Amino acid sequence: MKYKMNFYEKRDLNNRKKMAKYTELLPDFCQDFFIGIENNTSSLTRYNYSMDLYVFFNFLSKFVFHKKENEINLKDLDSLKARIIEQFLSYLSYYELNGKDYKNDERGKARKLASVRSLFKYLFNHDMIKSNVASKIQTPKLHNKEIIRLEKEEVSKLMNAVENPVDFSKRQQEYNKNTFERDNAIITLFLGTGIRISELVGLNLESFDFSNNAFIVTRKGGNQTMLYFSNEVAMALKTWLEKRATLNLPKEENAMFISLQNKRISIRAVENLVKKFAQIASPLKKISPHKLRSTFGTNLYKQTKDIYIVADILGHKDVNTTKKHYAAISEDMRKNIASTVKLYD
Repeated sequence: MKYKMNFYEKRDLNNRKKMAKYTELLPDFCQDFFIGIENNTSSLTRYNYSMDLYVFFNFLSKFVFHKKENEINLKDLDSLKARIIEQFLSYLSYYELNGKDYKNDERGKARKLASVRSLFKYLFNHDMIKSNVASKIQTPKLHNKEIIRLEKEEVSKLMNAVENPVDFSKRQQEYNKNTFERDNAIITLFLGTGIRISELVGLNLESFDFSNNAFIVTRKGGNQTMLYFSNEVAMALKTWLEKRATLNLPKEENAMFISLQNKRISIRAVENLVKKFAQIASPLKKISPHKLRSTFGTNLYKQTKDIYIVADILGHKDVNTTKKHYAAISEDMRKNIASTVKLYD
């Protein structure tokens, strides 16, 4: 019988194929680097590294060594001074690559520097270069980004928009009749559990145990975790499953959430449906599935006051990531405290 890859295996293969388009343009020693880090990184991380390193070697090709990217050798890298990498970071502000214009903020620059550092560290640790010049470069200062989340009344507006999209065109309303149960289940699951969009798209029918209101998600790195959901979420999911059962699906299709093409829904489709309803509920906020995750994280902290519980449920390996939600709560606390201070008795 022919082996059928699951969602995560397909995603991994797709990342590997996309990565190959960049690695074939890079010097041979980069292949050693990608093989060396394979057991400790995801395919998505390596794909991102390949894109970042291509930008780096393209810069070196144009402005430093004046030869093709894959012709740059280890002696060339050993000859680099710290100022060249600093020039690279400056170059990233606005640059042209293969006929397209790009720009990077401090986070984009920090990510590309991290990719370059990883390569130099690997080469240095394996005695392929004599010095690790990239380690001398400071990471660009990162400014804290405001955590955007939905307030309680905005969540109500969002759910109402899904149930009764009166602000949509007639065509959109007709479309929504075919997808209401699915869309409602997706939005409810995001707001009720805080899972990532990739985790939601990867869910299968067998991932759920309704006798315990539990389901299994595959986290970053492939680890699986059991999460639980409320009766409210269970009701939305069961309503969708009743609708799903009426669809003319292939026998082997076990994806929980299905597109109108009767196959597993894509990440892009989920992003679009969240954006569509969020524009009605909160037009001034750019709400994405990740912002719904932030909304859940903030609400969970309000209820538990335990940052470690929030970190565990959200699947954060570093509690400092979770503290972003705490920072948002602190702002609310400061507002409340301000109103308790009386100047006059």
